[in-house]
Amino acid sequence: MTVDPAQKSRFSRRSVLVTPAAVAGGALLTGAALAPDSNAGSAAAVRQITLYAESLPGGLFGYGLAPGAATIPGPLLEIYEGETLEVELVNNTDQRLSIHPHGVDYDVNSDGSPLNASFNAPGETRTYVWRTRKQVDAGGGRFMPGSAGYWHYHDHALGNDHGTVGIQKGLYGGLIVRRRGDLIPDRQFTVVFSGMLINNKKAPDTPMFEARQGERVEFVCIGHGDLPHTFHLHAHRWADTRTGMLTGANDPSPVIDNKNLDPGSSFGFQVLAGEGVGPGAWMYHCHVQMHADQGMVGLFLVRNPDGSMPPGAQAAIDRFQHHHVAGPQADHSNHHG
Repeated sequence: MTVDPAQKSRFSRRSVLVTPAAVAGGALLTGAALAPDSNAGSAAAVRQITLYAESLPGGLFGYGLAPGAATIPGPLLEIYEGETLEVELVNNTDQRLSIHPHGVDYDVNSDGSPLNASFNAPGETRTYVWRTRKQVDAGGGRFMPGSAGYWHYHDHALGNDHGTVGIQKGLYGGLIVRRRGDLIPDRQFTVVFSGMLINNKKAPDTPMFEARQGERVEFVCIGHGDLPHTFHLHAHRWADTRTGMLTGANDPSPVIDNKNLDPGSSFGFQVLAGEGVGPGAWMYHCHVQMHADQGMVGLFLVRNPDGSMPPGAQAAIDRFQHHHVAGPQADHSNHHG
C-alpha cells in the first residue's frame, strides 16, 4: 500500500468540542477551534452534542456525529473541567443500547445502564448529561481531584445489562476532560485494545496513525474485553502523569514507553513525533507477546516535516501489509463478526 501525502484527512482527525454558538448554527467545531486557555465559555458552560448510534457492515455498530457517519471508535469528545456536556443519543438501530461515560459525574437517569432504566430503545432519542468538576484546594496542602483526565465512553445495554455485545461490536470512544492551560496537540489518535483486536481490527488492517516530524501528537488509549494488555510505542516515551508530561525539573514521575491497558482502563499522553529519533514507520502494539503475534500491532508513521515519506518508510509499510499472524488461528476477537 502506497501512502499518498495528499490524503491528510486520513490522519488529521481531531477531537470534537461543541460550543453553544456551533449548536445554534447547526454546525460542529473540531478540535482545531480549541486553543490553550481558549475562551470556550464560562466555567459553568453547558455543551451540547448529538451522536447517532448506527449499524455498520459485518455486524458491527458505531457512534457518529451525523447520520451515516458512525465510526469505530466513535468521535473523540473533549471539554474543559467545570463544564457540562449534554449528549443527545439517537438510536438508529433495531437494538437496545446506551452510552455510559467514565471519569465524569452524572445522575441515575444518565447512568446509561439498564439497572437504572437508562438506555435507548430501538429508534429512541435520549439525552445523557455529563458534568465535570474543577480541582479544589482542601487546605493543608491537599486537593480534591477534579475531572481532568483521559476517559472513555461505551454502550452498556446492547446484548445484556452490561453492554458486552455493544462493546465487542464497536460502540465505544474516547473522552478528554482538559484543565485550562493544558497543551493542545496538533493530532489526536484513539487506540482501543479489546479482545485480540485494535479498534476492532487485526494486523495488517489495524489503524496506521500519521504525523509530521515535530508535531505534538496525543494518544488516547482504552482497554476493553476480557484480556489484560500493555500498550507499547516504539521510539517514543512519555511521563506517567495525567498529561504524559513532567510538571517541573524535579518531578519524580517515571518516564515510560509501555503501560498496562486492562479492561475498563484508559490513559493518554502527548509526544513530539520523531523527537530524537527522526521520521520513519514505528510500531505500536500489545507487548503480551502472544497478542502481538496474533495481530495486535499497528503503525505510527512519522513523515518528514514537509509531509514527504522518509527513506525506508514505504518499504516498512509494505512489509507490514504482508504481515502474517503467527501461531494458532483461534478466534480471540470477542466474536466481532
